[in-house]
Amino acid sequence: MKNNELVMKKKSFSVNATSTTLAEVATKRVEPVQNATIRRQVADQYRQGVAIQGGVGYKQTVVIRSSEVGADKNATVECILNLLQETAINHLRTSGLVGDGFGVTPGMLKNNLIWIVTKMTVEIDSYPTWDEVLEVETWLRPSGKNGVLKDWTIKNLVTGQVLARATSNWMMMNEKTRRLSKILEEVKAEISPFFLEPKVDENAQKKIEKLVEAKYVNTNLKPKRSDIDMNHHVNNVKYSNWMLEAIPETILEECQLSSITLEFRRECGVSETIQSLCQPDEVDEIPEVDFKKYEGGNILDGYLPYFLEDNCSDTLSFTHLLQTEGSIKSEEIVRGKTTWKPRNV
Repeated sequence: MKNNELVMKKKSFSVNATSTTLAEVATKRVEPVQNATIRRQVADQYRQGVAIQGGVGYKQTVVIRSSEVGADKNATVECILNLLQETAINHLRTSGLVGDGFGVTPGMLKNNLIWIVTKMTVEIDSYPTWDEVLEVETWLRPSGKNGVLKDWTIKNLVTGQVLARATSNWMMMNEKTRRLSKILEEVKAEISPFFLEPKVDENAQKKIEKLVEAKYVNTNLKPKRSDIDMNHHVNNVKYSNWMLEAIPETILEECQLSSITLEFRRECGVSETIQSLCQPDEVDEIPEVDFKKYEGGNILDGYLPYFLEDNCSDTLSFTHLLQTEGSIKSEEIVRGKTTWKPRNV
């Protein structure tokens, strides 16, 4: 097939929600970026992705590989977060919103702007298993004047069962000054055709209180060069691993993570040393348990045996903090929340 025929065939497959596509808009400003967009759109057929919801959404078929599961043959939290990140980038690529980084548009490229995630929440109802075929859907929503919300659902391709859902807040940062930036009008014109209608999201508005004391602390965590992404900072997925490092071993063995929220405070560089702090949240209603027969007297020590009983549907929650490890002053990097449920639920 000739190159021109291949490009025309792919154009009929890709987004066509408006009379003027983003690729046509980009032609007048940044010709090299537009050419790169066409090549990537043609290649998207090999990613098994397709535009949906009139061209503003995106879905992609993926298979859970053996390298993405743990000893229980369930997908790891890291695997799920990587799926969300990858489909988000592929959505922007298919839409024509591509440049030289994670979904950088031509207008962003011209103004040295990059995307950063300021908050992410993932809720997991059921973990995908090894060799399971999934369908990941994603879409964009506006958030105030200078923010964008990115949403996902992860489903079993055969049954349609929703296994997990996620939402994230995105903002723009100047790549050179490393400072937050408002969304410029030319960039807003590029991305607004791909917004779905906004909706009230109460969880997105709730802020995580700073952790002032912690029962569990893991120190001397250091990023590796392999943890640095193309935006030259530690990738968001790595933070979740550091957060879970401080969770008690008993919880990791007997429970499953059912939700995780990360609230990003600042970047982490490759030369910094990190502390991971974790504190169990107080339980609102304590069951009738003889706490004296459990050592330690901590609320978690007394509650956990009841929590792990059959047919118990309660959850445990923890507050987290990742901060730099310094002799004078520690700086916040990520605030977090996790909730856990028994593996037998």
